Amino acid sequence: MIQCKACPWRKGVKPARDIPGGYCETKHRNLKSTIAVPGDLRFINGGPMRAMACHESTGGNERECVGWVLQQLGPGNNIGLRMLAMDERYRDFRTVGPQHDRFEDTLPRKGRRG
Repeated sequence: MIQCKACPWRKGVKPARDIPGGYCETKHRNLKSTIAVPGDLRFINGGPMRAMACHESTGGNERECVGWVLQQLGPGNNIGLRMLAMDERYRDFRTVGPQHDRFEDTLPRKGRRG
């Protein structure tokens, strides 16, 4: 699966401008709950596994955001997701261009929209 053109994990994407069908900054900020604390085992010790869905997927047919998956498997160090990935389900996921290292960098900057 290839990362979509308007993925907020891609540097240069401005969600308010680039995400089709409307953008909600509040919903975007609430996705912080999908970000693991590096090295934290909360997703395998009784806590729920949460995933960021691609904004292009539809209700009932959600699929993981490619940028989120690869960030969480890399610098995000999401141990629960790493355990799921052991079956190589994410082996064909590909990002396009430079990516943000932190969730906070995917959000609109204070003082300007998008």
